[in-house]
Amino acid sequence: MINKVILIGNVGQDPEVRYTGDVNNGTKVATLRVATTERYRDRNGNLQEHTEWHSVVVWRNTADVVEKYVKKGTQVYIEGRLRSRSWDDQNGNKRYVTEIVADTLQLLGRKPEGQQQGGYQQSGYQQGGYQQPAQQGYHQAQPYQQPGVQQQPVQPAQPKPMVEEMPDDDLPF
Repeated sequence: MINKVILIGNVGQDPEVRYTGDVNNGTKVATLRVATTERYRDRNGNLQEHTEWHSVVVWRNTADVVEKYVKKGTQVYIEGRLRSRSWDDQNGNKRYVTEIVADTLQLLGRKPEGQQQGGYQQSGYQQGGYQQPAQQGYHQAQPYQQPGVQQQPVQPAQPKPMVEEMPDDDLPF
C-alpha cells in the first residue's frame, strides 16, 4: 500500500513551533498551513480557481528549518504521508483532523527580504531546498568539451500552461 502526498504551495500564516514535553528534553515539531490552487477553464472558457488548504506537520531538524526560514507567503515543496487522528475536546466532543506528515520540505522561490547574502548557505540551506552539505573531497564533474569547438549554451524549453492546451471536450465533467 502507498500513502504519498506531494504538494507545492504557499504558506498561509507563520508556522507554529512547539516541543513535545519540555524544551530541553522534548522533540521539536512545527505545524503550518499550506494553500494549493488549481486553475482551469470551465465549459464556457472562463478561468476558474479552487484553493485547498492543507495542515502540514514537520519534526526535528526539518522543524528547525521551518522555524528559521518559513514565514507567511513562503512557497514550499512538501513530500509526506496522510495521517488522520481524533481526540476529545474540552467539552467532550470528538474531534478529527487529517494532516500531512512531511518527510521532505524544500523552500522554493526567492530568499525572503531582510536575509543577508549567504545567510542560507551557512545554515545548510541552499536555494531550491534544504540539502545536506557536500562531502569533503567531492567535486562535481564538468561536461566534456571538445577542444577547439565552441559550444552553444542549451536553453531549457519553457513549459506551456496546461490550461491553455486542454480542449473543451476533454474536461473531466
